[in-house]
Amino acid sequence: MDVLPPLNALRAFDAAGRHLNFTLAAQEMGLTQGAVAQQVRLLEAHLGLQLFDRQPKGLAFTGPGRGYHAAVAAGFEGLRAATRVLRPEPGKVLVSVTPAFAAKWLIPNLPSFSQAHPEIDLRVMATEKLSSFHSEGINLAIRQGQPPFGAALEATCLFRQEVIAVASPRLTGVEGMPVLRSQLSALPKLHDGHDLWPQFLAQLGVEDQCSHGLRLNQVALAIDAAISGQGVALVSRFLVARDLEAGTLVQIATEVLEGGKDFYLLAEPRKKRSKAVEAVRQWLIAQSDQPRA
Repeated sequence: MDVLPPLNALRAFDAAGRHLNFTLAAQEMGLTQGAVAQQVRLLEAHLGLQLFDRQPKGLAFTGPGRGYHAAVAAGFEGLRAATRVLRPEPGKVLVSVTPAFAAKWLIPNLPSFSQAHPEIDLRVMATEKLSSFHSEGINLAIRQGQPPFGAALEATCLFRQEVIAVASPRLTGVEGMPVLRSQLSALPKLHDGHDLWPQFLAQLGVEDQCSHGLRLNQVALAIDAAISGQGVALVSRFLVARDLEAGTLVQIATEVLEGGKDFYLLAEPRKKRSKAVEAVRQWLIAQSDQPRA
């Protein structure tokens, strides 16, 4: 079995590599500059490789040193993440949401949450990928789809999928008035990763007569493009409720596209939830548009 390098030497190398300076690394670790430099020399001797070029104004990685530091830094971050999972911070809640949900619903509503729960440190992870409650320390997640999401997760529907066509009043020249189907067919379309336009137009019984349209990978970007007058976007109604109320967007077709990909709040079983996590969960449920028993 290979012998691992001394942990203190690895810690000194990690800090020195982040700062590329022994003095700054020493300040971070609470050691002397000489002690950090000595630990790095011990590591280099253990490996039989030079990890840094010592220069008058600091340090520079050697080729092997750069690659080794990336691996060492990732290893320490993995240890820190695993420790955070085992020893969660009181009052901290990490919620995983999609970028569109974060930008267009959660962030605008956070002031009311902060006012109601100033004692809770709410942290938001915006990502399209499915997050792991165990390995990533996620407390709550909001995802679009259909149950079941996992045998160990409690799923609560927050918003039904109700997709509408919206655009800036400047694009059509009308406010709060649906356009003719032939007009909608000719308007530029904003496409996102869900690619709902073929299904929406088929429901209306019309073909797309516009040869150009902007393609974006995020719903939030499509909404912003619609607000700026670049085309018509298909979005869930609740994500643009504020824009419809403010008049920066208008619904330009009465037709609604419904489907089974509703927005659900996912949580671990109640016995595993802290008081802070349960408070955030109840607040999110209170903001939803779904009737509760």
